[in-house]
Amino acid sequence: MGIREFPGGASRGKSIAIGMRRSPDVSPRRLSDISPQLRQLKYLVVDEAIKEDLKWSRSVEDLTSGPVGLTSIEERILRITGYYGYQPWAASYKREERPRDSPGPAEAQAPAAGAEAGGRGSRRCWRCSRAQLKKIFWGVAVVLCVCSSWAGSTQLAKLTFRKFDAPFTLTWFATNWNFLFFPLYYAGHVCKSAEKQSVKQRYRECCRFFGDNGLTLKVFFTKAAPFGVLWTLTNYLYLHAIKKINTTDVSVLFCCNKAFVFLLSWIVLRDRFMGVRIVAAILAIAGIVMMTYADGFHSHSVIGIALVVGSASMSALYKVLFKLLLGSAKFGEAALFLSILGVFNILFITCIPVILYFTKVEYWSSFDDIPWGNLCGFSVLLLTFNIVLNFGIAVTYPTLMSLGIVLSVPVNAVVDHYTSKIVFNGVRVIAIIIIGLGFLLLLLPEEWDVWLIKLLTRLKVRKKEETAEGSADPGSGPQSKSRRARPSFAR
Repeated sequence: MGIREFPGGASRGKSIAIGMRRSPDVSPRRLSDISPQLRQLKYLVVDEAIKEDLKWSRSVEDLTSGPVGLTSIEERILRITGYYGYQPWAASYKREERPRDSPGPAEAQAPAAGAEAGGRGSRRCWRCSRAQLKKIFWGVAVVLCVCSSWAGSTQLAKLTFRKFDAPFTLTWFATNWNFLFFPLYYAGHVCKSAEKQSVKQRYRECCRFFGDNGLTLKVFFTKAAPFGVLWTLTNYLYLHAIKKINTTDVSVLFCCNKAFVFLLSWIVLRDRFMGVRIVAAILAIAGIVMMTYADGFHSHSVIGIALVVGSASMSALYKVLFKLLLGSAKFGEAALFLSILGVFNILFITCIPVILYFTKVEYWSSFDDIPWGNLCGFSVLLLTFNIVLNFGIAVTYPTLMSLGIVLSVPVNAVVDHYTSKIVFNGVRVIAIIIIGLGFLLLLLPEEWDVWLIKLLTRLKVRKKEETAEGSADPGSGPQSKSRRARPSFAR
């Protein structure tokens, strides 16, 4: 049965086709139900566009190819007209007998596609886990580097003061090495970057950190000089405290700078208030008091503790002011800024060690008596510590880098136990634990409570699932229940 076109009957045919459509809820049962409309089918005209669409429709294909199951003239007419919302493929699909032995093409390809998707997913998970393992590996390396360099510089400074009692001169000498930051960064840029720039181009690009005009004389004195003074005070107070008290107390008390950073950020920068960090700050203050009490409030120890607390305060002020005035810096900008601090130290701080030498506040008899090996070793370790602390974020997490400072405390404690007369009484041990706990609390992220709630929820859901699986095991089925329900009279 074909479709014939009648000239001049296009509009009438369209109206008939539209009129033949009714509610899809009604279904024809006999051919006589639509006999008035069938008599008007001779005026039906199918446009070329509709013919093209019908050419690829399943109903026309079934009519032309004559599939098995199309034996009714009513069904063929209903296929052509689409009468009452009829869906021919559903009816023919029901009549066809599909072989149940072999799945269709889509079913056959589904497992292969699923396996392929699973393979891709497993490879993606493997890549993610591999990247995470690589980052954790670098994190462990960074932690060890931070811990060893910080503890080594502290112990080497203590050893240097036995022959060279000049903490400010040692601070000045070590700060001069900051000039190497930008050259080392540029060497890494040349080795790693695909688009290599000259030193002048890289310098100009990093100078944009200070503003549109770059590094001018005004910017140098207003934005670089104050940080140079804070840097010098932080290191000098730390080194001067090493002369007064043991390195274990110095290293653990310096960890309080994290609490001071939070307090200053909360007051100055209006950072988010977090109760756990307030608790950490209270623990840090309590640890400082207990550390002072551990030595019996002697003047020697009180001065040393005050110097360390002052050093931690200067360090916190440096970090907060940097974020307030300069914001965040990229690696090249941070390297240039630290090199500028070294230049400031050479130009404007050099006069102070000279004055201290001639006033015999920090005096040495001859330059041959200066332990140059200890001075250079301390400077290299301090430079390494600052490089890893500033640029280690490129390869690992910032939290892991902060853990290196805490781990330097037990390292210094072990060294002091064998090299000095330190007494680890109960008060000192409790103070060390309290300050360390406060430092670790400060490392918690801001959304730690949300993560904790999610973790507890997952554990609760997993426990419920395990309980449900345990209640649905074969031993607790209906048969076993009936057996348990039967009373056993046999003894």
